Amino acid sequence: MALSLPKPPADARLVVFGAALAAFAVVLFAPAVLNDGDTYWHIAAGRWMLENQAVLRIDPFSYTFAGHPWQTHEWLAEIAMALAYICAGWSGEVLLFGTAAAITAGLLAHHLSRRLDGIVLIVTLLLSLACVAGSLLARPHLLALPLLEIWTAGLLIARDEGRAPPWGLLPLMTLWANLHASFLIGLLLILPLALEAVQEVPPNRALRRWGIFAGLALLAAMVSPHGIYGLIFPFKLMAIPGLQMIGEWAPTDFRSFQPLAFAAAAALYVLLSRGARIKPLRILILLGLLYLALIHVRHHMLIAIVGPLVLAEPLGRAVQNAPRPQAPQHAVAMAAAFAALVAALTALRLWLPLERGDGPVTPATALARVPAALRRNPVLNDYAFGGYLIFNDVRPFIDSRAELYGEKFLVRYAKIVHPDKPALEAALARFHVRWTIFAADNPAAGTMDTLGGWHRLYADRWVIVHVKDGAP
Repeated sequence: MALSLPKPPADARLVVFGAALAAFAVVLFAPAVLNDGDTYWHIAAGRWMLENQAVLRIDPFSYTFAGHPWQTHEWLAEIAMALAYICAGWSGEVLLFGTAAAITAGLLAHHLSRRLDGIVLIVTLLLSLACVAGSLLARPHLLALPLLEIWTAGLLIARDEGRAPPWGLLPLMTLWANLHASFLIGLLLILPLALEAVQEVPPNRALRRWGIFAGLALLAAMVSPHGIYGLIFPFKLMAIPGLQMIGEWAPTDFRSFQPLAFAAAAALYVLLSRGARIKPLRILILLGLLYLALIHVRHHMLIAIVGPLVLAEPLGRAVQNAPRPQAPQHAVAMAAAFAALVAALTALRLWLPLERGDGPVTPATALARVPAALRRNPVLNDYAFGGYLIFNDVRPFIDSRAELYGEKFLVRYAKIVHPDKPALEAALARFHVRWTIFAADNPAAGTMDTLGGWHRLYADRWVIVHVKDGAP
């Protein structure tokens, strides 16, 4: 007989609405959300696809790899980003991502409230969202987070109710596969939960039901312009050895504050001190996600969403904190108040000007000082500035599309900015570079000062621009 999960109590609705509203407000007004150079080139890619009515298959942006094969696996997210920017500028951009963050936080609170209540629910939710905070950037992964939450919750609810996952999840997989490569985690989650089902019900029936769903999910993931290549791409990307030179692909550094450490310690303390029992295959899920989070900072968001959903049931039993059934009260009033606050925040965001000034990824003033004729010449740029150059129709030497440039080029670039002076001089000569634009704290900028035939064109607290003598 199917297990009927308890519905969230009435007071949990306050937590759900509060979590969604808080996430929405944070993304709308936190400057750090736009503090990523990738946002620029994602919008530029979406803009290119809208103008050309085609999905990108070759690189149209850089001059070092122009015309090389490059398939943007996040094409749908990039089109959404471009449309948001076209409609309402940077305010439209943060509204788009604020909506995704609100949906994620609200759904996570809703599903956790099936098993948790009161202070345990609130603390679990706060720790989870704190782990996601570092990933609150205007990039495609944030648009995919609601799908990660819905998919994971759907699989776990199906297991708790002793049935196969609903077919309604399959269209979400197709949408997810066209938004972001994290869809692969969704596919991988099917395996341990299917094996768990095989152990607990007559194997033939469980294997058949979950096997059919897994096969259809795999097919659904290949409904994209990239087909089976979309499945292969995440593995190829993570296999690039030079990837760890990029900040978000670096291992987690616990010398700085990491919410993940506090969340993991809190979960271990409660579960171990209360003698909680977790199903073995779910332990494997958690260990796998923890491993990914330790070797790559960007994967904190995966365990932050999936982890609490997996742990909700044993955590609820450990603290004997099952939700209290209550009659629905003031649901309409709470929904109306939530809608009014969302509308007010949206109006405020659209009313207040939101411009991108100079910063670590936005060399606006510096680029404005570069003459138009010089911009059309080859440039050697800081890695962080590549997206902004693309956004402003300047062909960069490099940007953050690691899958396009590959290991050898990334290693060569690391030597250039180390700096290895012979490597820097060789790159300047080989690529006929006529100007450079580096972050002020990039060692390569200091080396440029020592090279004959080059002079500074512009410098400020963020950027230093050098020009070759005699360049236009």
